[in-house]
Amino acid sequence: MTITLPLVFVLGVIAWAAIKFLGIRLWAAVVIALFGFWLAHTFLAPAVESGTRSGVQIVNGKHI
Repeated sequence: MTITLPLVFVLGVIAWAAIKFLGIRLWAAVVIALFGFWLAHTFLAPAVESGTRSGVQIVNGKHI
């Protein structure tokens, strides 16, 4: 069975859990999200994308 979830939903659940159970403040979660958007528009974006894709492939069991 394959389940497809949007990345925004998954990140939202992770942020909610961090705020609820780890005691992360809401403003810190907002700052981290804004930093992610800023990072996506820098020269580091291709490195972050390839690292994320490699990590997903490893988790899914598909070796590179």
